[in-house]
Amino acid sequence: MFYTGYCLAWTNVSEEIIAEALHPYPAGLVIATKGGFERPGPDRWVENGKPEHLKAACEGSLRRLRLDRIDLYQLHRIDPKVSADDQLGTLKDLQAQGKIRHIGLSEVSVRQIQYAQKIVRVVSVQNRYSISDRKSEDVLEYCERENIGFIPWFPLAAGQLSGEDSPVSRVAVQRKVTPSQVALAWLLARSPVMLPIPGTSRVEHLEENIAAADLKIDTNTMRELDRMVG
Repeated sequence: MFYTGYCLAWTNVSEEIIAEALHPYPAGLVIATKGGFERPGPDRWVENGKPEHLKAACEGSLRRLRLDRIDLYQLHRIDPKVSADDQLGTLKDLQAQGKIRHIGLSEVSVRQIQYAQKIVRVVSVQNRYSISDRKSEDVLEYCERENIGFIPWFPLAAGQLSGEDSPVSRVAVQRKVTPSQVALAWLLARSPVMLPIPGTSRVEHLEENIAAADLKIDTNTMRELDRMVG
């Protein structure tokens, strides 16, 4: 799956890059993107769940990605200024029109997911989560029970796990891998519904991230990491 990014500016640019690099898309490729944020100024991000904005955002994504239908379209945030029914209803309408295939949510609580499920079928949830940040543990557990994909953003905690004295680094030294690979392998071992989205701007970093999928975290190592970090 190709994921386009988590904020408006990056999403727009990523969508254009993906289309330029991969279009026409090979069979079986899944592309996910998001809508529902605006950037009124530098370092400012504002939710916008108004139906007209969500419709325009989806149309823009379709155009930039050169698609007739987006496989997974996620709501950046549930905008507290707009009725949740209107926001989710808009996504449901876009789905009925064939412009999006699946609907996902981002930065939501279990209660918000349960409410959304009364209106649409939720197939994914993207919350901040990593080996050092488990505030969304209850959301992950709910996703496991409901068979909803869980997409952890900030999965490597921006390199905060790679300090020489960090427990992740100690395990990395023992296994002769990088701390990032340990952190990603821990996520993959943590849950069968986990789909990490580590960012990268270099091919060698991408290859390193992909290799983490082959790193098996045994039960003792999982317990060690849970005990040291959790």
